[in-house]
Amino acid sequence: MAAASAASTATYGAPGKALERHSPFYLGFFAGAGALVAFWLGMQVLAIGSTLILIVVALFLAAGLNPAVEWFQGRGFKRSWAVLTVIALVVLALAGFVTAIVPVISDQVAAITQNAPGWLDDLQRNRQVQQLDDKYDIIAKIREKVEEGDLVSSLFGGALGIGLRVISTLLNGFVVVVLMLYFLAGLDATKSALYRLAPASRRDRVSKLGDRVIKSVGGYVSGAFIVAMCAGLTSLVFLFIVGLGKYAVALAFVVALLDVIPMIGATIGAVIVTAIGFATDPKIGIACLIFYLVYQQVENYLIYPRVMSHSVDIPGSVTVIAALIGAGLLGVVGALLAIPTAAAVLMLTREIFIRRQDAR
Repeated sequence: MAAASAASTATYGAPGKALERHSPFYLGFFAGAGALVAFWLGMQVLAIGSTLILIVVALFLAAGLNPAVEWFQGRGFKRSWAVLTVIALVVLALAGFVTAIVPVISDQVAAITQNAPGWLDDLQRNRQVQQLDDKYDIIAKIREKVEEGDLVSSLFGGALGIGLRVISTLLNGFVVVVLMLYFLAGLDATKSALYRLAPASRRDRVSKLGDRVIKSVGGYVSGAFIVAMCAGLTSLVFLFIVGLGKYAVALAFVVALLDVIPMIGATIGAVIVTAIGFATDPKIGIACLIFYLVYQQVENYLIYPRVMSHSVDIPGSVTVIAALIGAGLLGVVGALLAIPTAAAVLMLTREIFIRRQDAR
């Protein structure tokens, strides 16, 4: 063996030193390989982006229902029975809403569609609106779509497009509900498993911070629902009083639904109702304008701070920035998730980074 090794050395020369790990070639090769792997993983994450959004929404809803589950647990219910009770109540509430409200909303939406051409005629009599219409021919195009009854079809790409979108929405809703049930039922076990990933010396602090984040998200979801219900019910009473009772239920539902969207939702709902008020009667439009200007101040400075005081504690500027970033990244879903996410990040920054800086 020694003779063969000596012969090989004599034939091919003495072997050089092993490649150093700090050499440019070694570092460049593995850095390039790491960059390629990171790029590939990023592409895979983008490919399943829609699925990840469904998972995040399901987690968000599960955290929102968790306070109700814990309330039943505090009354002596086991976790499984508390989850079952909350889900049953949610299903009953949705069934009652669909049975009692949806037919009324459908009739009122149909009435709004029938009266839309008359409102457009009234708008066209306005001198400034008429000048804009002469230039861009907007009202004629809207009237054509409304009278033909294919406005929704044109928006969503025809009957086939509507069918595909409805099926996709139902499937996504079903997936979200199923995932939410799993997350809600196994939330304690999931939290324990995640907390065990932290070192034992820091596990207690990590678990307390994690519980605070989940409680913050749940409080935000519950608070947003309460604020939206206040906006919807207040609008319902006002619309009956002001003379828009024919469309009150549909418009109040729109206001409540849009009020969930941070920053712009309440304004969009107010604009829709005020526009219909002006189209019906200028006096009603003025009343709607005054009402929503006053109500939004009450909601922003009285209702919202009181409801959210125990869930999210973030400055107004951070709320605006977080909502804008969330809406830019994920649209309406991103805007809804942005505020509790920003609250969680801000809380973790205060508890970890700032405390560490103060201790130095």
